Amino acid sequence: MDAHPGRPGKQEPDAAAPGTERIVELEEEVSQLKEAVTSHAVVDQAIGMLVAVGHVTPAQGWEVLREVSQHANIKLRHVAELIVIWGCGGELPADVRELLEATLDRYGPAQLPEDPP
Repeated sequence: MDAHPGRPGKQEPDAAAPGTERIVELEEEVSQLKEAVTSHAVVDQAIGMLVAVGHVTPAQGWEVLREVSQHANIKLRHVAELIVIWGCGGELPADVRELLEATLDRYGPAQLPEDPP
């Protein structure tokens, strides 16, 4: 035991554990927040694609993403990533494309171009 109980750096190992646990919790929270910010950016980009290509409002673009995600049983973030990749010249899987076109059609006539703008 330390002769100077109030001195920093001289704690017993068990006394430091709660602080260490809190640091680990905070590091995990920061990691989750970073992932959320990145995910949010991708979703916003996909909504922008749907606004431009599908001629829908941003709110409708959100609903389209949500519906496609639910009907395809794919996480919304992943659907958004597929749309952004497609927008950069990539391929959009046929099943996702069909769901996307059908969902966009419910919000107004939309025919997705073969090549994104």
